[in-house]
Amino acid sequence: MSPEPLPEPKPTAPAPGKLLMVAPRRGKPPRHLADMTLAERMEAVKELGEKPFRGRQLSVHYFERLADLTPEELTDLPSASRRRLLDALAPPLISSVRELVCDDGATIKTVWRLFDGALVESVLMRYPDRATVCISSQAGCGMNCPFCATGQAGLTRNLSTAEIVEQVRTAARHMRTAAPLKKATQGAPLGEEAESTGAGRVTNVVFMGMGEALANYKAAVGAIRRLTDPAPEGLGMSARGITMSTVGLVPAIDKLAQEGIPVTLALSLHAPDDELRDELVPINTRWKVGETLDAARRYFDATGRRVSIEYALIKDINDHEWRADLLGKELNRRGRGWVHVNPIPLNPTPGSKWTASTHRAQNAFVNALRERGVPTTVRDTRGQEIDGACGQLAATV
Repeated sequence: MSPEPLPEPKPTAPAPGKLLMVAPRRGKPPRHLADMTLAERMEAVKELGEKPFRGRQLSVHYFERLADLTPEELTDLPSASRRRLLDALAPPLISSVRELVCDDGATIKTVWRLFDGALVESVLMRYPDRATVCISSQAGCGMNCPFCATGQAGLTRNLSTAEIVEQVRTAARHMRTAAPLKKATQGAPLGEEAESTGAGRVTNVVFMGMGEALANYKAAVGAIRRLTDPAPEGLGMSARGITMSTVGLVPAIDKLAQEGIPVTLALSLHAPDDELRDELVPINTRWKVGETLDAARRYFDATGRRVSIEYALIKDINDHEWRADLLGKELNRRGRGWVHVNPIPLNPTPGSKWTASTHRAQNAFVNALRERGVPTTVRDTRGQEIDGACGQLAATV
């Protein structure tokens, strides 16, 4: 008989305009091999009284074969040891409680229940030549952006490295058996330089789901390392296919620039002036627009990776031509060729007083940036009808 599911822990919601930088302390997820390096896995296996190379065998099953980790699958391990090794190093971390599909099967949003009952969401978006998975790094978010459903729900807790990695691994498992798309699905990539592939695997990962990943720095960077470590230590992905999104935690941006992992940085700016950004992105009360753009430029200088500026276009709020002109000036003042702007039509959220810009305003905004020589691409939005687009993730079942 299956145990009763744990009740979902209640999020801590910050006061209007305030931030919740430190996640509430809750029970830690169980230890998992994806939290460890290969050397640490081998040492953990040794502590269990097994030969160290069993750690590598488990890693092959998990990262390379993407196996369903059951005793029956682990045929190269002693039968007497399989359950003990799985319980100690590969406990279940997330379970699907709801799937929503749109775009003729090309977009799948999954609601996951974590070990303590907390809920998070990820979105798999398939294109003819690539597959992108948008993942969560926190259950909820403490950044309190008023136009974002996740931010308004508050913050429950940080995810572990393994809980983040498992979202990507399950998407990769799906891609191995997914039927071809019924029709070509158009849309610009969420990350830069998406690899050309006949699908069959996840090519791009974007930290654009629930949470501010840089507020969960250690686990998020640990997940990036597991994603990019060569198999079987990790999934063997290209760092160039990974995008780290942030509202602008300046010290964390500078720290990430020194990690030696050339992921793309996506800065959620949403306003070029401090007066409006203080309201739309409360982190701006700590680090102003100029400081945030300076950190983004430093990231480019350190990594050589062009920075993406994410800008949700909100009708009559931030979509004025003069704001596009100001944004272009601020970016160009820090040089040319280091940045790309992605305007995003605001996605609707329940009860929101704001809506997306008109096409006329959107086009005028884009043209103003391009006239200043700033590369600009309106971002494709996927999954609106299943509340799976940017700013809509609220983890409801």
